[in-house]
Amino acid sequence: MSEITLKGNPVSTAGEILQTGDRAPDFKLTDSNMADRHLSDFQGKRVVLNIFPSIDTSTCATSVRKFNEKAAGLDNTIVLNISRDLPFAQKRFCAAEGLEGVETLSEFKDHDFSDKYKVLMTSGPLAGLMSRVVVVVAENGHVIHSEQVPEIVDEPNYEAALNSLK
Repeated sequence: MSEITLKGNPVSTAGEILQTGDRAPDFKLTDSNMADRHLSDFQGKRVVLNIFPSIDTSTCATSVRKFNEKAAGLDNTIVLNISRDLPFAQKRFCAAEGLEGVETLSEFKDHDFSDKYKVLMTSGPLAGLMSRVVVVVAENGHVIHSEQVPEIVDEPNYEAALNSLK
């Protein structure tokens, strides 16, 4: 179990996130067209997993915009924006923001992803949603960067995540 905070109040998570050198487990999530997607679908690419509670919060929305803007010019790299929001809400957000080519994935069907990646908040007012975590996976499937943001309302360290790709 990890301890993070929400506006200074303690929140527990389901476990310890993946660390550098760990093999990233495959997962099953749902894309905006209601199709199942797996990490293995992106084999051979560098993958940034931008994990957050809900796209309907300002910090989460900002992370989607910033990661996709900053990673747009990187070769062989894709950003996967992951939450428990319904695919319809994720799609609506991207349309309203004018974001094209943004990959959003939802865990609304089952807990396959949060179980494997240990990102579920288990206490506090957001219990049942995923904590703010960034995991960067190299082409070989190993983690090259991970960060669990200690204060859920704060943004992740974009530069540290993207610098791991250089």
